[in-house]
Amino acid sequence: MNRTLEVIAGSDLVERPRRSRWPARLDYLQSASGLVLALFMWAHMGFVSSILFGKNALWVVARTFEGYYFFGHRYPVIVSIAAAVVLALVIGHAALAVRKFPINYRQFRTFRGHMAMMRHGDTSLWFAQVVTGFALFFLASVHLYIIMSNPGKIGPYESSFRVWDQHLWPLYLLLLLAVEFHGGIGLYRLSVKWNWFGGSNPDEARHGLKVLKWAITVFFLAIGLATLATFIKIGITAHPIYGERYVPTWQQDALPGHGGQAAPVAGQPATTSQAGGAQ
Repeated sequence: MNRTLEVIAGSDLVERPRRSRWPARLDYLQSASGLVLALFMWAHMGFVSSILFGKNALWVVARTFEGYYFFGHRYPVIVSIAAAVVLALVIGHAALAVRKFPINYRQFRTFRGHMAMMRHGDTSLWFAQVVTGFALFFLASVHLYIIMSNPGKIGPYESSFRVWDQHLWPLYLLLLLAVEFHGGIGLYRLSVKWNWFGGSNPDEARHGLKVLKWAITVFFLAIGLATLATFIKIGITAHPIYGERYVPTWQQDALPGHGGQAAPVAGQPATTSQAGGAQ
């Protein structure tokens, strides 16, 4: 009788489930994709914030990523490909991370109860990462789709028109907040999880990592807010029209009305709108 119950319960079956290494592999992929996205986030902020050094600086950065300084002509499709790769990484990272999310209201209530009972800072940070990650999946997808579908419209006037005149600044503000908090928390948790900076005193190292995490978050938030404010200011003061491209100062003298013929703007013929945009 006991033998029959064991077979029914599945404890004595020949084909017993084996221990799988896939959860560990998926966890590693989640950590790796999160690290790549976090590093990309920092690099992206550095490139976009070049507008703080002037319109010419952002113009050069945008043309560089279009391959102008490598091939002699603009190839905006390069930007579309890069945005598509990042979007694929975002989707893959989200699919890996959602495995650990509460999947129903009961699990959510259980987790909230444990979080309230333990009052552990890292547990609260994990929940904040879940919330910001959920928001990022939608906000970042919209942003990346806009870049993929308009790869040649990145520049001081083009981006400012999108931010201010097309009323996308609330989306970029929410995206900035979500990505900086999510990325900062994620890097902190990766450092703790894989014991990158554990040292001889783990508690002291964790405290130092938290301080560093908040310092980095505040630093990039300040840069991001200043960058967004600069785009808004350009949109308000310069009044760029749809499709108008910024002309760098070293090309403005060659435009009509400045004593010469119009010079190409990074591989494209200059137009009347470009001349007006350079005023």
